[in-house]
Amino acid sequence: MCSTAFSQNKLVALSFDDGPNTTTTVQMLDVLKKHDVKASFFVIGKNINEESAKVMVRAHNEGHDIENHSRTHSAMPTLSADSIKSEIEFTSALVAKYVGERPQLFRPPYIALNKTMFDNIDLTFICGEGSNDWEDNVSADQRVEKILASAKDGLIYLLHDFEGNGKTVEAVDRIIPVLKERGFTFVTVRELMKQKNIKPQPGVIYTDVLNVSKWKDGNK
Repeated sequence: MCSTAFSQNKLVALSFDDGPNTTTTVQMLDVLKKHDVKASFFVIGKNINEESAKVMVRAHNEGHDIENHSRTHSAMPTLSADSIKSEIEFTSALVAKYVGERPQLFRPPYIALNKTMFDNIDLTFICGEGSNDWEDNVSADQRVEKILASAKDGLIYLLHDFEGNGKTVEAVDRIIPVLKERGFTFVTVRELMKQKNIKPQPGVIYTDVLNVSKWKDGNK
């Protein structure tokens, strides 16, 4: 399919934070493979070890993008410029070591932002539409309902594949066929921006790539 035709489809991107691990990340990859869907995984550097790296390599080999979610998942506005650079470089270097390419995108821990971060992180900032799926008391049914209700062309979903988050694995397994039936195509975040002809802008954090505004004065 040509790029122009593809860009006219309704596109959404699934993205997952807080891996990699050898349990929930694997389960999520199995679901994505089952439905032939590609996604973006925003990894935490401290979670990358010899075993979890194998899962990250599998994700990359199956066509998923591996992106940066910092080294320690600290609230980065509290850090110095040098510490911010260190957080990013640590994770990007590990991703490059194992999968052969560096991340292009960054999701700030807690979506906490300041100007120092934009000045010192040379990656595209990504947020996303959430479903409170980091809270265990939010049921799989509630996650499914929230995800389906918010679906629209150009949207990035912010979900989590941390260890034990099986309710999100279940939710993703359920929402993919429904959204496909509604005419949505799933792509990685990078592909979403490419197909929608979005050129990353400084000072912007993206959730709906077709409706963005610049971050300023501590607000998105």
